[in-house]
Parts: sequence; structure tokens; C-alpha cells
Amino acid sequence: MLFMIIVKASANSEAGHLPSPELMEAMNRYNQELKDAGVRVMAKGLHPSSNAIRLSYPETGGNPVISEGPFTDPYNTVAGFILIDVSSKDEAIQWAKKMPDPQGNGEGQVELRQVFE
Repeated sequence: MLFMIIVKASANSEAGHLPSPELMEAMNRYNQELKDAGVRVMAKGLHPSSNAIRLSYPETGGNPVISEGPFTDPYNTVAGFILIDVSSKDEAIQWAKKMPDPQGNGEGQVELRQVFE
């Protein structure tokens, strides 16, 4: 079963600040643990939404409306993701719970979503 651990952005990540060296080290250990267990498919961080383009479709069959970032609510944007391949939803939850606070300073939030296969 594929699950995506979606790392939500924060005001800090949207400002383009990289995590502290300590948090980077903790995330590297977590990613290595995922690799060693053979469950990590892919993991990537994303640039802030100031570099993003959003397309919305206000009319069925109409042309998309293009908006350039930054977007106002950082908690509705994505800062990164980890794709894992596990045997159950419970296992996915256990892996997600092992992740260090991805933003540090108590700002981190992740969302766990199953991927259609």
C-alpha cells in the first residue's frame, strides 16, 4: 500500500528558511531508517510557494486561471513529501509518528494520505 506523508509548510518554511542543522540531522536519520526498512519510495522537499504557480478551474470546460505565489496561508501549502510502501494503514501511521517535527519549533504538521493504485 502506498502512502504519502505530506509535510505542510509553515511561515518559517515559506520564508525560505532551511531547518536547523539538528533538525536536518534528525530528518536524515529518519529517512535512513525508512530506507533501511525498505519502505521509502521517494522523499523530496519543495521550494517555498513564492516560486509556485497555481492553476484553478473556476468554470467547467473553461481555461484555467493561473496565479503566481506566494500564497497567503502557509498551512494550506506543501513543503515536502515522503512516499512510503507499507503493508497496512497502521504501519503507515507508525512510520508517520516516528517523523521528527518537520518544521521544528512546534510548527510542524504532516498529513498521511493513501495513494490510489
